[in-house]
Amino acid sequence: MNAEVPFTGERFLPGARGEIWYEHWHRYHFAATLVAGMDVLDVACGAGYGSALLARKCRCVTGVDISADAVERAKARYADFASLEFRQGDCAALPFPDASFDAVVSFETIEHIAAQEKFLDEIGRVLRPEGLLILSSPNRPEYSERRGFVNPYHVRELDRAELAALLEPRFPHARWFGQRLSFFSLVWPEESAREGEVFEASEATAELVSPGHARPLYFIVAASRRAEVVAGIAPRLSALADRDEWVYNDYATAFRNEKIQWDRGNTLDGVVAEWQDHFKEAARQRDVFEKQIVELSAQIGRQAERFAAEHARVAQHIQAQQQEIERRAGLRWWLTLPLRRFKWALRPASSDP
Repeated sequence: MNAEVPFTGERFLPGARGEIWYEHWHRYHFAATLVAGMDVLDVACGAGYGSALLARKCRCVTGVDISADAVERAKARYADFASLEFRQGDCAALPFPDASFDAVVSFETIEHIAAQEKFLDEIGRVLRPEGLLILSSPNRPEYSERRGFVNPYHVRELDRAELAALLEPRFPHARWFGQRLSFFSLVWPEESAREGEVFEASEATAELVSPGHARPLYFIVAASRRAEVVAGIAPRLSALADRDEWVYNDYATAFRNEKIQWDRGNTLDGVVAEWQDHFKEAARQRDVFEKQIVELSAQIGRQAERFAAEHARVAQHIQAQQQEIERRAGLRWWLTLPLRRFKWALRPASSDP
């Protein structure tokens, strides 16, 4: 059971980095304070890290998950926790007697199942009358619609009104919290803080601030059948700070890589510009060569015309000479030759033999 479990995105596993780490750990730290000293059921406990965290403050914690493999791994990993046990079971048919727990914690479960009403009915059944439910659910308008994001593991995501409609008939008293990972500047006293505030601001309208956070990505609801149970939960602000600063380190690495790529891009731009200059010079030389080729072609054409004319003249002369040779080779020419010579002798100047 010690083999590494691949991270698919469906279940958070200890060691997974990034936003998911902040979201999941913060929920359990937030809940741990509310359920301290209680008998707690962690529904869809997965790898069991959250159940183990709750067990440090609670009287006893039971983690339940539909995956038998996940349960066996959790048992092996957290075997030293005396107040912690793990059971295999379906969240819509919990394997526990009625009124078994003071509190039920279930984070990022309801959106994974179709039987959401049955799931909440089962939680109500295993909770004691004054029991407390702490449940989280993604806020569909922000989680999916605004980001254009589709989580293939989610069966039915809810907005606030839809989640409230499911909770109110079963747990009429609730205190709502919003959760969202963002960038914050924290200002805190060295001693324990007694007051706090959170507000949103934008550089574009720095003079306008709004209290709270208007766009929760997740809802965390603490609900009960008893008003006094919820009344005891203060509307407090909770901030989790990452001692290892994973996100900032990842961003710093990304920025360094981006700068390297930027520098490489600038270098490549210079190389490209240099080659473009070479190409322009080559194109200019090509134009010069093409002009020279055109001129040489014209000269060759003129020379060819002169050669053809001269060739025709020589051929004509040769033809005439050939005809004369043929004429002189005949009998008539030889018989009339003495007479022609006599006539030539009478001429004062004759060059024709």
